[in-house]
Amino acid sequence: MRIITGSARGRRLDSPVGNDVRPTTDVVKEALFSIIQFDIEGCTFLDAFAGSGQIGLEALSRGAKKAYFVDSSRRSMAVVKKNIEICGFDRERAVTVASDTISFLSSGREKFDIVFLDPPYMTGLLQKALEASVGVVRENGIIICEHPSEEELPEKAGSFSLKKNYKYGKIVISVYRGDAG
Repeated sequence: MRIITGSARGRRLDSPVGNDVRPTTDVVKEALFSIIQFDIEGCTFLDAFAGSGQIGLEALSRGAKKAYFVDSSRRSMAVVKKNIEICGFDRERAVTVASDTISFLSSGREKFDIVFLDPPYMTGLLQKALEASVGVVRENGIIICEHPSEEELPEKAGSFSLKKNYKYGKIVISVYRGDAG
């Protein structure tokens, strides 16, 4: 697992040990950032269910102003903090939050331009997180969901509409954009 491009290009990242974390493949990560390439610069990014933090770190490397990493696992958060150090990002730009993601989203403490959701598959967490994300994404923002092809998502989430599904083997990236944007 590595940072593909940008200021931290080529940095090798750690990953939590065990089956609790399923890192996004480089193919899917590259596709994801191609989809949002014009939205990254200067944005505030949320890597929900962060795992290793690789998606938020890639966003920072590509010019995001700030990234938040939220995960309830202490082991994952320790890896995220180590990966932030590996990439050389300071704590002002890379904010870690050890919390249940649904609780964090429901608190509405922060507003984001882009939210990335990649919870454990087929648990119902994705649908709950998608619904809760609506309250923390700016009206012209983006919600991105990574999920298996057999997991169904709604056409709308609040004022956000499903704009497109991108399939990569058994994995789908679903992109929601605010109806105002």
